[in-house]
Amino acid sequence: MKIHLIGNDGQVGWALLRALAPLGEVIDMGPKECDLGNHEQLRSVVESVGADIVVNAGAYTAVDKAETNGDLASRINGSALRVIGEVAKRRGALVVHYSTDYVYDGAKSGRYVETDLTGPLGVYGTSKLAGDQALQASGCAHLIFRTSWVFSAFGSNFAKTMLRLARERDTLNVVADQVGAPTAADLIADTTALCLQTWLQCPHRRTELSGLYHLVAAGETSWYDYARYVIEFARARGVAIKVAADAIKPIPTSAYPTPARRPANSRLDVSKLETTFGLKMPDWTVHLSRVMSELLGCYA
Repeated sequence: MKIHLIGNDGQVGWALLRALAPLGEVIDMGPKECDLGNHEQLRSVVESVGADIVVNAGAYTAVDKAETNGDLASRINGSALRVIGEVAKRRGALVVHYSTDYVYDGAKSGRYVETDLTGPLGVYGTSKLAGDQALQASGCAHLIFRTSWVFSAFGSNFAKTMLRLARERDTLNVVADQVGAPTAADLIADTTALCLQTWLQCPHRRTELSGLYHLVAAGETSWYDYARYVIEFARARGVAIKVAADAIKPIPTSAYPTPARRPANSRLDVSKLETTFGLKMPDWTVHLSRVMSELLGCYA
């Protein structure tokens, strides 16, 4: 079994290097070896590797910069998936791809299910939705996992930023009216591996299994409560935190304007994933506690 991992330099890609290893030979590449923005090179590389499974963990993820770099975001997040899908369809390969909560407008009152209408609010979400649709239209077998609020001990993310700022500042203002589920890169990678095991062990189910799924941790929180959890976790373990507990202030999104609009509701229903693959998603605090314990070792 040959697995081609594209995007080994990101949080999810890094976690996938470990999670996919027991499944077969993993050929991992970063943007230098496999540039999603260079479609000619991309097609050539995917064809030459000739993998049974192509896992695309690469993406243009600079949400605000995408507003002024739409062409690049569209090539990397959108039309690159058409190229990968076409090669995979011709070779009979499976494509695993990661999407985002940003494909929704966040106006729904409850959790989003996979059949809900999309409505991205910015260029990043639009480019990711285009990638989902291009992969689906290619006709190749695929697993598209829409996730949200990714974090890990590797790379840059909200948890690490809050921990750093709490050690530097006397006060923090954090958005409190956006809600979602912080999801660990390790959880995404391990779930991917479990789904691929089912795919490999049940060839008679592959038509049923191929499709779009939401993959996030259980539970929900706001960015404000997420920040408080990170900071109080660190404080309880003796880390020198400068900001006082009552100096972390909740603010509305309107008080923190950004070039790209964010969905207020990023809650995704994972029932389809759990039912189809026989899984149970853990609460978001489970993996966050593990990652925090790892990060806090830096301050020991």
